[in-house]
Amino acid sequence: MPFSASTFASIEETINRLAGESILAQPGRDEGLIPSYSLISELVEMVNIEPGLHDPLLSVRRSLDVLLDDAKPFDESSLALLRRLVEWLPGAALAARDKVAIAPFPATAEPAAPESVHTLLTTSDAKAEGAKFDQVLDLNLEENRELLTEFHAEALEHLSQIESSLLVLDEQPQDSEALAQIFRSFHTIKGVSGFLRLTPMHTLTHEVESLLDLARNSKLILNPTIITAILESRDAVELMVGQITRALEQGTLPSEVVPVDHLIRRVKTLMASPQGGPVAAAPTPTPVAAVAPQPKVPTSIPVAPVVPVTPPPVVATKAEAAKSDNVIPFEAPASGPASAPAAKGAEKKPATGSTETKGAGSSSTVRVNTEKLDAMMDVVGELVIVQSQIAESSRTVTDENSQLARNIAQLGRITKELQHNAMSLRLVPIKPAFQKMERLARDLARDCGKKVEFKTQGEETEMDRTVVEDIADPLVHMMRNSLDHGLETPEARVAVGKPETGQVVLKAFYQGSNVFVELSDDGRGIDPDRVYRKAVEKGVIAAGTQLPREEILNLIFAPGFSTAEVVTAVSGRGVGMDVVRRNIEKLRGKVEIDTTVGKGTTFRIKLPLTMAIIDGLVVRVGADRFILPSTSVQMALRPTREAITTIQGRGEVLDHRGRMLPIHRLNRKFTIPGAVENPTEGILVLVESSDKVTALLVDEMVAKQEVVIKNLGGWLTNLPGVAGGAILGDGNIALILDPASLFAA
Repeated sequence: MPFSASTFASIEETINRLAGESILAQPGRDEGLIPSYSLISELVEMVNIEPGLHDPLLSVRRSLDVLLDDAKPFDESSLALLRRLVEWLPGAALAARDKVAIAPFPATAEPAAPESVHTLLTTSDAKAEGAKFDQVLDLNLEENRELLTEFHAEALEHLSQIESSLLVLDEQPQDSEALAQIFRSFHTIKGVSGFLRLTPMHTLTHEVESLLDLARNSKLILNPTIITAILESRDAVELMVGQITRALEQGTLPSEVVPVDHLIRRVKTLMASPQGGPVAAAPTPTPVAAVAPQPKVPTSIPVAPVVPVTPPPVVATKAEAAKSDNVIPFEAPASGPASAPAAKGAEKKPATGSTETKGAGSSSTVRVNTEKLDAMMDVVGELVIVQSQIAESSRTVTDENSQLARNIAQLGRITKELQHNAMSLRLVPIKPAFQKMERLARDLARDCGKKVEFKTQGEETEMDRTVVEDIADPLVHMMRNSLDHGLETPEARVAVGKPETGQVVLKAFYQGSNVFVELSDDGRGIDPDRVYRKAVEKGVIAAGTQLPREEILNLIFAPGFSTAEVVTAVSGRGVGMDVVRRNIEKLRGKVEIDTTVGKGTTFRIKLPLTMAIIDGLVVRVGADRFILPSTSVQMALRPTREAITTIQGRGEVLDHRGRMLPIHRLNRKFTIPGAVENPTEGILVLVESSDKVTALLVDEMVAKQEVVIKNLGGWLTNLPGVAGGAILGDGNIALILDPASLFAA
């Protein structure tokens, strides 16, 4: 099959780049070694349909592999081999395009090529037979900082791809694309970690790559035991990458050992075992870092396949990069000039694909430190405030149809667009959080002995990076609750006429100015009567208390509450769901429950799109103004005298549709003079917090508007009842209220 015009153009461009690297390379130095290796890897992928080109490229790449494995620079023979390849490639590529005979590659000085990648990789370890690799990473931070910065962001991208592709293989062991993706990711991490002399990481990834190579060559059949071992190896690599991240961000060099010896022995045993297992798992020591070991039950569960996304590996996924090295990538215009090397260390960045994009409509990504984004957000916020002040001032000095008024209106439109564009830079896809839940579903299902089909929807839904990071913990507790309490065992499901495989669906979507995250299962549902009995039994509520169905269901969020009859390793201690509600409310969100006994349960989380702007209700108390988050406000009303009463032990309450709601006066909370004291002369705002509704007395409602949240500074940090501040259009400051701490104070 001849090359297409676009493919040949890409091959030609890559050959030219490789020629440039070979010219600059010198014996005894490593400049250009990794770029050359990466470019040859690109060519290997491009020409895999043409053996006459593919085999020589693969042979030269193996030679460079040996240098990277032993952390050696170019020598005379390897550099001569690379330059012969560069001289031979243009004519060979033209011959392949024109479908004529390709001249043999003059590999006179090439060392004998091993039979397979596996054979080559294991030769460097023959010298280290019996060596122990449970040792602290030696980062040599002063010398390698630039390269480590590039490597750790890239490694996180590869680790994410490894996990998603392994979950695909768990469902479809014959998926060659997923297997190839995992192999490429481990191969890249192995190469760079060897170059950086990160011995434990290099050795572990080297062995896993060898195992995967056997699977690629159909010499080993993947099964759940092997996939679990690879997942645990991936987790160990992630712990080591985390140590690199802390070293780069905090200057704290690794002091703890991430155990890898047991994993290396286990992988070698799997390679030696006929058909790859099953084999007895080697004893697993507890890792020093706080990561729970994954269960090793080799039973198969179906997990919904997730199509692996393979962007250029050198660009970390938005959420992962943001979480790991405090960096957010954003889309840059494709019309700009081609990107030059960002730093001296960037030349050493290995990759299986190019970071450059070609063709009309393509775009590239740029990593930007979040401190710069936050500084820009502050400036944009100030601009919005000043624009509002100018607009307010102009109303008193000019006519609405004047030229000045029209210019100010145009400034307002541009400012608002700039504000929304700046806010969008903080938005990242929720996909990484969803991907972690897929892994958790697999492991929990094995631990609970249940069969689960896990599905995700709306993975590309974007949220503020802070929300994406902080929602992970609530999702973990909700997943554990759904799989342990919600889903029945296969036998129980069959007995009630359900398929033995349960379904868990995690989805995200926009609605208005909010983002919704839903976790649904088709399990046994939540029985309100059982929840009520348990709440009385545990002393959460008094016997005989009358509660509507919604409030009874919300009792599962009470601290220490659990309906589990037996405490298991997964749940049953009453810890978890209270964390869910507390963390969601901290994000100014709400969590709701929709359940049907015998049919299933849906947990619905409502979150703001961003944490930097709040949609609030501005109220006046005396001469001061306050902002209540719109998500906490149910309604506002002017009460009648008959609706206000005093109950012994509860004080003044509002009788609202048969419910007695306590009344709080905001002027008393903040000692504000001149405020309305009689509820019938003011406005009662019904505010919801932790499923409790309270009537808050204010003088009047001023407006509903979006405001930019401002930090109040160190002196006012953690002030009860206050979440922050905002500057209004007239230049005055208004406090943003926090209902949860306001009524607890």
